[in-house]
Amino acid sequence: MADAIPEVLFVCVHNAGRSQMAAALLDHHAAGAVTVRSAGSAPAETINPAVRQVMDEIGIDLSREIPKKLTTDAVDAADVVITMGCGDACPVFPGKRYLDWELTDPAGRPADEVRAVRDDIDARVRSLLAELTNAGSTTR
Repeated sequence: MADAIPEVLFVCVHNAGRSQMAAALLDHHAAGAVTVRSAGSAPAETINPAVRQVMDEIGIDLSREIPKKLTTDAVDAADVVITMGCGDACPVFPGKRYLDWELTDPAGRPADEVRAVRDDIDARVRSLLAELTNAGSTTR
């Protein structure tokens, strides 16, 4: 992955919370050093409002994001596929790195709890970015 820009795919069932936060945070911190996508096997109609709120609080606008359908092509294109502790099934391709991050589902939770999920994801994303780029960003 040193010569090419690594691609990371975050997957959650509805692509309305955890995977959207992870993708937005990695995209923000990577500043173009990583290609980032997110998707879900059964996408919701909209992003969770509490997720939008807590991301807005740190200057990341999800108002233009929409939940996207998981495709085999998206998995095939990714170097790293991260499921978000939601038991979602992904196609498995040789040579891909698969991780499962056990995270609380923000659906129906108050903003304080969603902030804790966001902060957990942020720490994991920063660690992944450092690993993928051997540097990582320290900006927020």
